Amino acid sequence: MKAIWGQKMAKVPISWMVLLFMCFWAYMADAEYVKYKDSKQPLNVRIKDLMSQMTLEEKIGQMVQIDRQFASAKVMKKYFIGSIFSGGGSAPAQRASAETWINMVNDFQKGSLSTRLGIPMIYGIDAVHGHNTVYKATIFPHYVGLGATRDPTLVKRIGAATALEVRATGISYVFAPCIAVCRDPRWGRCYESYSEDPKIVQAMTEIISGLQEKKSQLVLNTMWAMVEQPKVSMRTTR
Repeated sequence: MKAIWGQKMAKVPISWMVLLFMCFWAYMADAEYVKYKDSKQPLNVRIKDLMSQMTLEEKIGQMVQIDRQFASAKVMKKYFIGSIFSGGGSAPAQRASAETWINMVNDFQKGSLSTRLGIPMIYGIDAVHGHNTVYKATIFPHYVGLGATRDPTLVKRIGAATALEVRATGISYVFAPCIAVCRDPRWGRCYESYSEDPKIVQAMTEIISGLQEKKSQLVLNTMWAMVEQPKVSMRTTR
């Protein structure tokens, strides 16, 4: 009986086997295809596809930004958190090395990517006058001091240097620069303003070109007031 069955199997054309395999492969490929992860699709198509699959909880989570001290891979996965922020002094440990920062950011990212939709999180940090939260990073004068130089080329170079150090810690999003025009000293952050003169502030926004150079490109979250520079997206005030 076994011999007969074997003979029958031997008579099955190889072309049929190949066709069957190709059909199975095509089915599996189609089953694994995710439109919003397809970089060949138009951005709006990818966004629409992703949004259509998100639950209310996932949408809320993506709009939430938490401080680093409350983040973990488990939290990122459970609540679908969209972004994390390191404010002044918010570091993984005292005198943490660049490697420690990278490992921390990667751990948070693994939590985000392990969610149902695998949406990566965004990590942002206050890098206002250099990568000032990180141990042994280069610290530059604050904006009120840089504004006194009246040197846009200098601040562009400072932006480029800051971007390189930020990327070296695994971060691609900075809460900078501040291009507020401070004319009332009662505002407690006048030191973050280049000048009370809008023209000087506008000239000093050349720092943005440095921060966003291709070799060290960062996403910016710019604080603004009274004056805008067309080449940067003014998204938030704080």
